[in-house]
Amino acid sequence: MAKFDTKQFRSLFPYFILALAVIVAFRVVSELSFIADIIAQTWRLISPFFYGFLLAYIINIPRGGIQRLLEKTKIKFIVKRKKALSIFLAFLIFVIILVLILDLIIPAIFNSIAFFFANIEVYYQSILDLVEYVNNLDILGFHISPEWISGPLEEWIDNLRIQDIIQNFGLETLNALIAFSTAIFRGFLTFISSIYILFEKEKFKAFFFRLLRAFTSPTVCDTIMEYAGKLNKNFKQYIYTQTIDGLILGTIVTIQLYFLGSPYFLILGIMLGIINYIPYFGSIIGSIVAIIVVAFTQGLPRGAIAAVILLVTQQIDGNIIQPKLMGGSFSLSPLLVIMSITVGGALAGILGMIAAIPIVAVLKDMLDSVTVYYEQQKLEKSDDAGEN
Repeated sequence: MAKFDTKQFRSLFPYFILALAVIVAFRVVSELSFIADIIAQTWRLISPFFYGFLLAYIINIPRGGIQRLLEKTKIKFIVKRKKALSIFLAFLIFVIILVLILDLIIPAIFNSIAFFFANIEVYYQSILDLVEYVNNLDILGFHISPEWISGPLEEWIDNLRIQDIIQNFGLETLNALIAFSTAIFRGFLTFISSIYILFEKEKFKAFFFRLLRAFTSPTVCDTIMEYAGKLNKNFKQYIYTQTIDGLILGTIVTIQLYFLGSPYFLILGIMLGIINYIPYFGSIIGSIVAIIVVAFTQGLPRGAIAAVILLVTQQIDGNIIQPKLMGGSFSLSPLLVIMSITVGGALAGILGMIAAIPIVAVLKDMLDSVTVYYEQQKLEKSDDAGEN
């Protein structure tokens, strides 16, 4: 019987691991669509609870303030049940805001959209007149072909053919009802799970802390808890700041466009307030869209006035309002902010762009701490070498 050569086996073991890794990688690539389907199905199952966590996290911000107010009351019944009452009041405020949006803002938005489609021929003609005006200026021989605009627009209108809509009405209605029912059910799960998450918040935190203490050293555990606390603080500060700033900016722009005579003042103001959650790019993109809409629906002079007004408003917001609200919480360079938003958007879309700034601020803080630690270590070694 041949003797087992341990040394030879050890020398061949890395090649075995490499071959196994190649086989696994090949299988993963060949079954990529299957794995993607599993991930998609898993996400469909857990997404209501994920969004429930996000909703609970957002609602927990005003809930904490409400609970602190209830603690100051002298009524024992309220103080004893302050947590449940604060959760109830926070959700009540959320539902009231949701009802106001559904009852007041959404109908106004639909009216604006209906008004746009009713006047689309007028806007189309104004665009053609603008093209003709630019061509008549003959700036450096620059010429815009009307077909560049009429072609895509006619194709888009052709895709909205009434006959096709009527023919497919039954199927489209059925699909819409199924999608609506699914959305209602998932929304209900999200809402209910967020309530339970808020009630069980302390238990989740205690369980997570127990896991950290069980599987990490005290130093690592303390470090993770410290930076998790900073990340939580950054997220709360960012959501609070951008919400207040978005409300201020959206209100100001809505009033400005109203006095400018734009029929789309409300929808443009809401859009600017919401898109303001994306730092730097959000308000810029929103302002450009608003200027284009005003220019094409009210003419170039009004568009130029809107551009000046929105530029001044942006400068006031970026240099006075936002710094006052943030109070230096996110002292990041513009280049780092742009890089963060780009990477966050590539990884997780809009949510990634919104979450990028608080996360990068904590990562920068961690890097600064590590740098200071190693600088001190290097300084101590040089001092010891000098004494010797």
